[in-house]
Amino acid sequence: MKKNIMVIAGSLLVAIAFNFFLVPFEILSSGVSGIAILLGLLTPFDTGVFNLVLNIPILILGYYKLGKEITINTLVCVVTLSIFLYVLPVISLTDNILLSAIFGGVLGGIGIGVVMKFSATSGGFDIIAMIISRTSNFSVGLLLTGMNGVIVLFSGMIFNWNIALYTLLSIYLTGRMIDKIHTSHIKLTMQIVTTKGEAIRKELLKSIYRGITITDGYGGYTNESKQILMMVVTRYETLKIKEIVRSHDEKAFINVFETVEIDGEFARN
Repeated sequence: MKKNIMVIAGSLLVAIAFNFFLVPFEILSSGVSGIAILLGLLTPFDTGVFNLVLNIPILILGYYKLGKEITINTLVCVVTLSIFLYVLPVISLTDNILLSAIFGGVLGGIGIGVVMKFSATSGGFDIIAMIISRTSNFSVGLLLTGMNGVIVLFSGMIFNWNIALYTLLSIYLTGRMIDKIHTSHIKLTMQIVTTKGEAIRKELLKSIYRGITITDGYGGYTNESKQILMMVVTRYETLKIKEIVRSHDEKAFINVFETVEIDGEFARN
């Protein structure tokens, strides 16, 4: 219940960023939402309707490639965001396009960051990037940057290059806020100390396409035998891993820290 409430709150922030700051000045957002804004500006149909329609095939793909839980959490976000975009009026809170790009980008980033923290993905390009990253050596962050670059290009070609630069600024600020709220880095190392190592290992290998290194240890205070699982993962995978670990061992110790550099293959298991 708490997760759904936070996802809805995050979706509301994103809708406010769109309808009160970005859309009035034809500034696009990142991802599928940016495409929805573009189509909403070029046609008489509502941005919220386009956001829902464009996400449906991606959600179906995500169900088969990423699993039921992530898809259901994402569906809550997509539906609530589409409703908010449809219900909220498109009005400008300022006549300054620079302020709109800044506040729209920041508010949108906060909203998406909250959504990702509690549901792992906000739909659209996030799902596509996660699927591609599992079958290649490209990081999710790099894939999202490339796909969002296409949105900026279309913005410049269809509207004008001033708008494209404001779009680029908004997308950059959105990404920075997502990183601040969710995690600060794309690649993280997770250390899991548990007495249920084998059960956790099996489920992780079914759900998370990353390598796992396991070592034996024991508690310094209890002298109890434990297993230490180490994984290098993307920020999008940490929530799912925590849920898997807690389902088997409520007392497991999980340490997550920044991975500055990787020398070697970082791909699916």
